Amino acid sequence: MSAIETPTGDELLKVLTALGNPHRLRIVAALAQGRNYVSRLAREIGMSRPLLHMHLQRLEAAGLVVGTLELSDSGKAMKFFEVSPFAYALTPQIVTEAARTLTDQQPDEKAPSERARNEKESTQWTSS
Repeated sequence: MSAIETPTGDELLKVLTALGNPHRLRIVAALAQGRNYVSRLAREIGMSRPLLHMHLQRLEAAGLVVGTLELSDSGKAMKFFEVSPFAYALTPQIVTEAARTLTDQQPDEKAPSERARNEKESTQWTSS
């Protein structure tokens, strides 16, 4: 997306959700310094690789980072990530336009087990 396009409501939610986590903000900040591979990035920011992968997937889904698989000289597969160029303006008018385009499918970062627990709790309250 270029800087002059207005994001849809779903696109804006995806970006704001991705950037609304302090770990993901730190990941974007680290990758803004230059591309990096997962193992080194995990060491540099002090995060486990599985957790880093999860955050990178969310950032990649939002279009904020791009990952590429490359082979090292020794033949080892290494996943490199870099920041995608992005610029978002956030004004009341843009939020209003984005809100008009929202679909029913909104991002939900809750794990399935947490959603099920919340649904069970809400049905317990309503059936009493």
